[in-house]
Amino acid sequence: MTHKTTGRAPLRLVRDVTILAGDVELEGMLAIPHGARGLVAFAHGSGSSRFSGRNQRVAAALNQAGLATLLFDLLTALEHDRDEKTSEYRFDIGLLAGRLTGTIDWLAGYGVTQTLRYGVFGASTGAAAALISASERPQLIHAVVSRGGRPDLANDALDQVQAPTLFIVGGADSEVLELNRWAAARVHCPHEIVVIPRAGHLFEAPGQLEEVSRVASAWFNRYLAAEP
Repeated sequence: MTHKTTGRAPLRLVRDVTILAGDVELEGMLAIPHGARGLVAFAHGSGSSRFSGRNQRVAAALNQAGLATLLFDLLTALEHDRDEKTSEYRFDIGLLAGRLTGTIDWLAGYGVTQTLRYGVFGASTGAAAALISASERPQLIHAVVSRGGRPDLANDALDQVQAPTLFIVGGADSEVLELNRWAAARVHCPHEIVVIPRAGHLFEAPGQLEEVSRVASAWFNRYLAAEP
């Protein structure tokens, strides 16, 4: 399905996709603006899905900035239902990272996305999955953004990350800010920490998520629009 909008970067393609990641099928929503050279895959936080309102708002801003996006579920429908009752999957970082890595591999072989450069936007526990995947696919993942993330949960993979990484943290989210500083000190790639003043973990106050979108868009365009 093709869908056009008014704005700086009209979309040339919006499509529901089924992703084969390893031995499971995951549901996703792909959006590609005209002229896009980079694509950002979203790794959502614990207990969330491709329907996360916050991630959808950030994805829309990235589309307006000329970046393609993929919002997708890290769990199957059955796993999600079980996780709602037991919480057994949401902190299984190895499982989530494996699903994300499989999705990046799928993108590299999918017709309309295989020529794009890939970045990953990780929220909460999804940030750890993003960094682990970046360490496993340095030739494919060229930029990472963590929003209110737990990059510390990537543990030993932090030393292997080559993709330039932006850590976005709320100024009022003091514990997570310290964990991000600890993780930033472990990586050897180009990196920055951006603190959104007075923001909490969810960036709920007016203008805060818009600022997240602005700095994330700038970071991804800086590294994904570059020549391979």
